Amino acid sequence: MKLATKLIHAGQEPDPSTGAIMTPIYQTSTYVQEAPGVNKGYEYARSQNPTRKALEECLAAIENGAFGLSFGSGVAATDTVMKLLRPGDEVIAADDMYGGTYRLFTKIYEPMGVRFHFVNMGNPENIRPLINANTKLVWTESPTNPLMSITDIAAVAAICKENKILLTVDNTFATPWLQNPLDLGADIVLHSGTKYLGGHSDLIHGCLMMNDPELREKLYFIQKSCGAVPGPMDCFLVLRGLKTLHVRMKAHCENGRTIAHYLRNHPKVGHVYWPGFEDHPNHDIAKMQMRDFGGMMSFILTDASGEAARRFLTGTHLFALAESLGGVESLVNHPASMTHASIPKAERDRIGVVEGLIRLSVGIEDVEDLIADLDAALNKV
Repeated sequence: MKLATKLIHAGQEPDPSTGAIMTPIYQTSTYVQEAPGVNKGYEYARSQNPTRKALEECLAAIENGAFGLSFGSGVAATDTVMKLLRPGDEVIAADDMYGGTYRLFTKIYEPMGVRFHFVNMGNPENIRPLINANTKLVWTESPTNPLMSITDIAAVAAICKENKILLTVDNTFATPWLQNPLDLGADIVLHSGTKYLGGHSDLIHGCLMMNDPELREKLYFIQKSCGAVPGPMDCFLVLRGLKTLHVRMKAHCENGRTIAHYLRNHPKVGHVYWPGFEDHPNHDIAKMQMRDFGGMMSFILTDASGEAARRFLTGTHLFALAESLGGVESLVNHPASMTHASIPKAERDRIGVVEGLIRLSVGIEDVEDLIADLDAALNKV
């Protein structure tokens, strides 16, 4: 099946008891057993739920994977991967990443004895000098949050396989519609399903997809034992959102392209970070491993001060100032004080997440209205 068909049908069959075309919301905590240990495949809802199972099968299919696991949030999915590690293990991670991931790594797992090396993964060879006998995991995003850096996933995967190291790729910004890291050699793909997969800013969800059955069993054991699972209603909402992902992503990409070029040509905008520009670092890699360039971008005004950014951020109407991304509505974000505030200022400044940086999640509204909104805000700067 092609991806658009998988999004609508994978893992989902009409309900056998009623013929309902939509997967039912199995709002139950437990299941009746015919005898001790004799059941219909479900024992307790923390371990299994039919709505969640349908979603997990769909998630696996759309990433061309064998297995999918659902979690209560993207951070919960990240936490589950980290629980594969032990004190003394080392992780090589992209230095430009979601602030919540950085916080989990440095504030929770580093004090437990896991060591982290943060490196610019725009050049995969930057990884090699950091690899040693204790290196167990490489973690990257592509495109990254918020600087839209591009990692050559296939090249990083080759280095990881050569050294028997797990590779996890956060594919939240690209979505399965634009990019499939498992096909490029990644071991685990992560999504914050809160974002584009759900698509309507009405749920919290995370997921992991993989091909290796032994790895799946390890991650499932952690999922079941630690219990960071989504409820059936959230699973239902993600399933519903997935049915329109391909339609929404086409609109996100079209609007994103138009707005990226509009911003680049505006006299009050200094620099735009969007991988669709031919002079964007690793544009050729993005063009090779992605089908389009998405609706996420960041920019800095010609007046790069935090005060100028604040005037812009409080001057939009359709672009709502809020955390998160990937919904049908457009959002504007100030990474330094919002999504990436947990990263120390010196580190933020070093990688380019400065006070003047503004991030856009371009929605699927009429693009002329979005440009008029941006124009009005830029006129206030």
